[in-house]
Amino acid sequence: MWDPTTYLRYGDERSRPFHDLVARVPAERPRAVTDLGCGPGTLTATLAGRWPQARLNGIDSSPEMIARATALDTPATFAVGDVRSWRPEPDVDVVVCNAVLQWVPGHQELLTRWAALLPAGAWLAVQVPGNFDAPSHRALRAVAGREPWRETLAPLLREAPVDDPVDYAALLVGAGCAVDAWETTYVHLLPAAANGDHPVLTWMEGTALRPVRAALTAAGWAEFRAELGIRLAQEYPVRQGQVYFPFRRIFAVARTGARAEENT
Repeated sequence: MWDPTTYLRYGDERSRPFHDLVARVPAERPRAVTDLGCGPGTLTATLAGRWPQARLNGIDSSPEMIARATALDTPATFAVGDVRSWRPEPDVDVVVCNAVLQWVPGHQELLTRWAALLPAGAWLAVQVPGNFDAPSHRALRAVAGREPWRETLAPLLREAPVDDPVDYAALLVGAGCAVDAWETTYVHLLPAAANGDHPVLTWMEGTALRPVRAALTAAGWAEFRAELGIRLAQEYPVRQGQVYFPFRRIFAVARTGARAEENT
């Protein structure tokens, strides 16, 4: 279960990659725009200002997120759905998929499928976190690999569920697209919490720790959380009242059918 309030705890920091991604999509008057994995809809709503004439849809697998999204004052429409089975309608000219595909094993096949199904000249914009080798995730895997959690948690944590920018570029070029791919490392300055919780721990509770919390009892989660917090405090010391938290992100913006057009 996703908790929109927990996810939005660092809303400004989480929104920056979305805005940087969309800024690289030069579509002028798309007929329809779909935000796959729209979460609570707050970022989807900003697309109405970018493309006011477009039909705007948001899709997310979490009923809790969609309930929060449908309460927004926005022309966008929202629905519960699974990106793995999503197929674009014929007038979808822009697809945004922000911080979603890291949860989908084998998502590379989805990207090639979407590139084939979208109309020629459509835009596919994707962003995934690239921090799975960061100290935060190494600490998470180390704690999860210990007893009494190993048997329950090991299947839930993958070493590297995403590719590098070059791999995504090659994949989408092979699907007939023109591609702009890059990576950015943001340094988030997270203020130390008055209650003593480490800020990287509270950050991770909104995303990476969600399946861990769901798999443990209340007592098991409290114990796990406390041990992980100790490790994170060692990896990310508080300096000047805040933690400096580097976060790598991977981006790809693809224009479908571009290579075919070049060869005509």
